[in-house]
Amino acid sequence: MISISTRIWAGVVSLALLPLTAMAGEKDANAPANKPAAAAGTAAVPAAGLGSNTDPLLRLLVNKGVLTAMEANGLMGGPANQVHSRLLLLLKDKGVLSAEDLGSLDTPSSGATTGGDAQPAPAATANAATVDPQHTGPPQAPQTASSGPVPAVAPIRVLSLEPPKREGLIPDISIGKNIHIKPYGFFKASVAYDSQSPYGNDFPLPGFIGDINGPDNISEFHIKSRALRLGTNFEWLDLSPNIVVTGKVELDFEGNFSRSNNRNISSIRSSAPTIRLGYARVDWKHTDNTSFFLLAGQDWTPFASSTLPNLFETTGLGVGFGTLYERDPQFRFGFNHKLGGDRNWQIGPEFAVVLPAFGNLPANVADQLGDGERQGVDSGRPELQARIVTQFQLDRAQNVAPAQIIVSGVQADRSAVVLASAVPAAFKAAFPTGARVDSSRQAWTGEIQLPTRWATLVAKYYNGSDLRYYFGGQLFGPFNDTTGLTGTATAPSIDGSSTLVFGNRSGVPVIANSLPPRSQGGFVNLGLPLSRWANADPQGRNAGWVMYLHYGYDQALARDVRREGGGRMKGDLFAPQMQYKLNSFVTFVVEESLYRTRAIPLTATGNFPLFAGRPQREMHDFRSEFGTIFTF
Repeated sequence: MISISTRIWAGVVSLALLPLTAMAGEKDANAPANKPAAAAGTAAVPAAGLGSNTDPLLRLLVNKGVLTAMEANGLMGGPANQVHSRLLLLLKDKGVLSAEDLGSLDTPSSGATTGGDAQPAPAATANAATVDPQHTGPPQAPQTASSGPVPAVAPIRVLSLEPPKREGLIPDISIGKNIHIKPYGFFKASVAYDSQSPYGNDFPLPGFIGDINGPDNISEFHIKSRALRLGTNFEWLDLSPNIVVTGKVELDFEGNFSRSNNRNISSIRSSAPTIRLGYARVDWKHTDNTSFFLLAGQDWTPFASSTLPNLFETTGLGVGFGTLYERDPQFRFGFNHKLGGDRNWQIGPEFAVVLPAFGNLPANVADQLGDGERQGVDSGRPELQARIVTQFQLDRAQNVAPAQIIVSGVQADRSAVVLASAVPAAFKAAFPTGARVDSSRQAWTGEIQLPTRWATLVAKYYNGSDLRYYFGGQLFGPFNDTTGLTGTATAPSIDGSSTLVFGNRSGVPVIANSLPPRSQGGFVNLGLPLSRWANADPQGRNAGWVMYLHYGYDQALARDVRREGGGRMKGDLFAPQMQYKLNSFVTFVVEESLYRTRAIPLTATGNFPLFAGRPQREMHDFRSEFGTIFTF
């Protein structure tokens, strides 16, 4: 009796010949009607829930309980030339086939070996099939190889350069024939100790923010369990094979603690869910090498967010220490063009119209709930962002992701409005209807992601003004240029988030200009695939060892800080990290980090800011964090 595994292997081989079978069917379409069909007996095997045109092999696998009817229909609904590879991956996920089995199927017919690092991948698709970069942001667990050696370190990628393929999503849930849904997520729990943490947060912030002078260093201990991230990918099938419609919804529980009577006592463990991503995307395949897209919704911003470091502490992800990123509502347009060549070159320019935001803090809860912030939208114009990405295969060894070089830029305006009722009495005659002060954000970044079989280098440099919203510039906002003003008086902006200055210049009543602080910074993140170095078994327990070395830096211009009143001017972060992936679901991480903030003297006193009872030029937080990541 033939075993089920033997039948499956026979079916896999026959499925590889599906294109030839289809061609033969076309040639026999004009055959006499009384000619018997070769596969008639197999096609007659009943299988509930399958379409009439379902392949006989898939019917067999459904009848044997290997596949469900929904999975078989999903495979048949895709392009004929992709059914073979999609079935193989599905059988591997179910445990029917092993990585070695897939490796033997993927071996080139020339007889070249595929197990060593020195063997180039047969084509760019070989890397794409074995390396699955994360698209939801850090943390990033080591990848699992489907064949070949242990994967190199894959950079975290929250941008999608290559357009999604039609029915490229193997769904966990299908609604009708045209809606495919695939949930995903992770749960992270960690234990953290900070040597200096005066704010009470369970994540680090730059030092010298506000009045933090206390009796000592105020060290803290936290157990964090609110990093639960849930997401769902969607695909809606269009009538046209050249149009792909996809979407994503993602949330986490990193938001504010719930505030209600039944939660007051236990609010510390009752964090609220908040949206991270929520968008839909339409891709149009113009030619085999060129496609266009439109994305509408909340996504990672084209400016600054393309490159992220792999840090275990993701609540702030290096806030004020050189990371620079944001997620924002936007309409984004772009195209992807495949240049080809032996390095599989691609280029992707993008342009986005983005919600203008500056990270203001309204003075009261009512303003915060009603407006969030408004100085960006009060400018009456959108924020403009652009990005150009160049992708290529730097290292053609197996299981190495493509490299990317990215340049991005941003321009936006903000307006601080003073109502007529808030204008100081001495200036009401000159400003009877109130006043408005405008300022501008302009910045650019250069970013690289260079994966190789030995190490993966990820780096970013940024330079610009008013980068508080992107967690740069030491989180400073604009300052008032009061040079040459006399008889000054202050007034709050309409949202209470800033204070503006009125005065006289050469006897003429004016309102002081609002100047954005200038800053620069960046980071270098190096991923080391220790298991690959040791030639570990890709399916063994020692395949998941990865080390990361990280350094980040953020600095506000010193003369701008002095006009802000002095205090913190620059911060840097050094963070080595070790990850061990037990299996495809569980990863253990330990991270030791040093968060350091340096200050210049305060303008008012000429002394350094006070901390732990004395003036200090530097604050440094030694942070130790250990935890687990459960991925599903």
